[in-house]
Amino acid sequence: MSDPDAGPGYAAPALEKGLDILELLADAAGPLTQREIAAALDRSVGQLFRVLLTLERRGFAVRTEEGGYLLSDRLFELAHRQEPRRGLLAAAAAPMRRLAEEIGQSCNLGVPEGDVVRVVAQAESPTPFGFSVRVGAAFPLADSVTGAVLRAFGGDAADDPSAAELQRLGHGERADSLHSGVTDVVYPVLGADGRAVAALTVPYVSTSYSAVGLEAVRAAVARAAEEIGATLGRRAEPRG
Repeated sequence: MSDPDAGPGYAAPALEKGLDILELLADAAGPLTQREIAAALDRSVGQLFRVLLTLERRGFAVRTEEGGYLLSDRLFELAHRQEPRRGLLAAAAAPMRRLAEEIGQSCNLGVPEGDVVRVVAQAESPTPFGFSVRVGAAFPLADSVTGAVLRAFGGDAADDPSAAELQRLGHGERADSLHSGVTDVVYPVLGADGRAVAALTVPYVSTSYSAVGLEAVRAAVARAAEEIGATLGRRAEPRG
């Protein structure tokens, strides 16, 4: 819990108390009385009385018939008022557009959605010929290299040797099983916790229009994925 005496002189004590109570109720196995809350936070009942009344009045806490307090669904409701992917799409729009222009190929952004990868954004190739995937398309998470990258960098494939290899390489690359001549080049977009929140994929087509080679494409996709992640709040790791 927060130290009421710590922090700068412009701290808001009442807000600190309210946040401490919300965190305590979120971790509690059942209702907590005013005395139990005060004891857990090392404060007096008098210090918390008005804060509890305000949390109850605003719908963040619910009082039971026995006088205990429970956390309501209000925070959950607030969290879902904002479209979860809005920030990701805003962060990805410009880097994806620049990537497509730089390499002369289309690119798309995929996110995990249950057992599929859902394409949530794409940037078209500026050349007369290219391969693109429509926004909203879904592919099995288990059968695509994009899904493999999301699993490898998502923190839930610790014992998978193939995931360890992808982590070592920093990306995934595979000939598209459905489209001959297309090679999917995939880099993870890492969030603030260092885990993949999305995957940036270039379905690379080698034709007479392909002025940029595969090695240069890899470097460009890596830069774009890092830029999106940095915009999302992840501090870039120093290169060795």
